[in-house]
Amino acid sequence: MKFVNWNVNGIRACVKKGFMDYFSASDADFFCLQETKLQEGQIELELPEYHQYWNYAVRKGYSGTAIFTKHEPISVTYGMGIEEHDQEGRVITLEMDTFYLVTVYTPNSKTELERLEYRMVWEDDFRKYLKYLETKKPVVICGDLNVAHKEIDLKNPKTNTKSAGFTIEERNKMTELIDSGFVDTFRYFYPDQRDAYTWWSYFGKAREKNVGWRIDYFLTSESLVPRFKAAGIKPEIMGSDHCPVVFEMD
Repeated sequence: MKFVNWNVNGIRACVKKGFMDYFSASDADFFCLQETKLQEGQIELELPEYHQYWNYAVRKGYSGTAIFTKHEPISVTYGMGIEEHDQEGRVITLEMDTFYLVTVYTPNSKTELERLEYRMVWEDDFRKYLKYLETKKPVVICGDLNVAHKEIDLKNPKTNTKSAGFTIEERNKMTELIDSGFVDTFRYFYPDQRDAYTWWSYFGKAREKNVGWRIDYFLTSESLVPRFKAAGIKPEIMGSDHCPVVFEMD
């Protein structure tokens, strides 16, 4: 099974920049999106082989997630069942035969870290949600987690220790999630690979210079490791300030 995840930073804009070319070429079993930035009825994607599931934010043109899948799920859940967290279209869960697939767009702590306190609450509640799912089946999590976990995961760690996405608080929450029984699939295959990023600022020719951050992930329950086949990053795919990440398992 092939999984693709991509923060498209506005699906309508991304479609104009070649989204369908990559989508068709990838031939994924599951294709997950974050930052769709639209409401129901604002786009019609012709994906004849795929079931489409969309979670829209209450606020127009903001956040939002989607999953396109060739395999009809047993059930679909939107959000975590916590009203405080479920207004921004950030989580979709598909129950499959042998696992859950969760796509997530983790809240950004913002430039002045004004949302860091809320982010900490979110992190704890999201981890509890995943662990609850895991009592029933293993879990595959993908999405923009809005954190570079280790210094190896961004170009300039020393100057970003107080920046959203690389604060010690956010990094510790990521460690806590992994320590609770989840595997960072990219690092499983490439533990020491540097300069492997999934997001670049639009400023200062950051992408051209590969001054980036790795903030988009596939994580899985540890019990799925024997099924792992591959994981990767697709920096050559344009259309967003993020690039797609991929994961394959039996």
